[in-house]
Amino acid sequence: MSTLLRWLIAAINLLVRIVVITWTTLAIYFSNLPWPELRLGLAVAFAAFAIWAFWLSRRRRMPAVAFALVLGVIAWWLTITPSHDRNWRSEVAVMPRAFIEGDRVRLTGVRNFDYRSRSDFTVHYEEREIDLSHLSGLDFYVSYWSEGLIARWSKGQRLMGHTFISFTFDNASPLSISIEARPEVGRGFEPIPSMFKQFELIYVVGEERDLVGVRAIHRREAVYLYHLNTSPEDARRLLMVYLGRINELADRPEFYDLLTNSCTINIIRYANAAGRKGRWDIRHLFNGLIDSYLYHSGRVDTDLPFDELQRLSRINEAVQAADGTPEPDFSRRIRVSLPTVAR
Repeated sequence: MSTLLRWLIAAINLLVRIVVITWTTLAIYFSNLPWPELRLGLAVAFAAFAIWAFWLSRRRRMPAVAFALVLGVIAWWLTITPSHDRNWRSEVAVMPRAFIEGDRVRLTGVRNFDYRSRSDFTVHYEEREIDLSHLSGLDFYVSYWSEGLIARWSKGQRLMGHTFISFTFDNASPLSISIEARPEVGRGFEPIPSMFKQFELIYVVGEERDLVGVRAIHRREAVYLYHLNTSPEDARRLLMVYLGRINELADRPEFYDLLTNSCTINIIRYANAAGRKGRWDIRHLFNGLIDSYLYHSGRVDTDLPFDELQRLSRINEAVQAADGTPEPDFSRRIRVSLPTVAR
């Protein structure tokens, strides 16, 4: 038993050191130092020194020196703060804001771009008013990337993707809200850097012809739409949580983090705040499987087998056919062939 315990302690010690070295090396490389060469050089130097100090040096104090350097990097990393003042890409250049007066909500910074390709578009932000008394339901989108590191890694399994929601109304077109990283000009979403304070957080508020159309048509993502069996009262509570967060971010920036402050994690977090009942599920993290979670937790119609529901919920062809049509016709047309539609 003592031998087994020693092996277990040694394995845990090894794992901790590997994690500490890896995190600290990446934190240095993705720090706020302005010169990539300097960041790379310091990261490599730290990793080399830490490996030497932990495993090669015979001096007993060297591991303590390495851990002291780690603490110094952590202290430095904590001083890196988010900002609203960067050279943002056009798609995330405007922070939305909500003005609430009873049942009436006026939203500014609502995105409604006209796309000719994923990089060629007419920028158009507008104001929109919604009436909470006409809120009728909630729709859930799952969009799977067609390129990039995560797409290649999860190809076939579709473990990762992007999720966002649309609030539906009985007197107006849906309002989409997408929780996203906020990249600067010349950058796209990068999963590993996103865990090291490389991107701020934004809640993109927009029309479905923009948020859905650009993904399904121009980015060539596989997009699925599920109508949730959420009551108007629950949808209203969730929307109020979203509106509060939108205003908080407009006043005080935050960093996006793939593991702790991202799309699906926050959707579940806000659903909990709005009264959701249910436990945490691994599919909240591996959000490419979130539609399976919605099905098996009874949050979508389960009259059809899950595979059939998933097949019928893919809307790429409908979005292609509706391309160029204005709201609310666009949103109506992409829902026509769905097995269940918002009522």
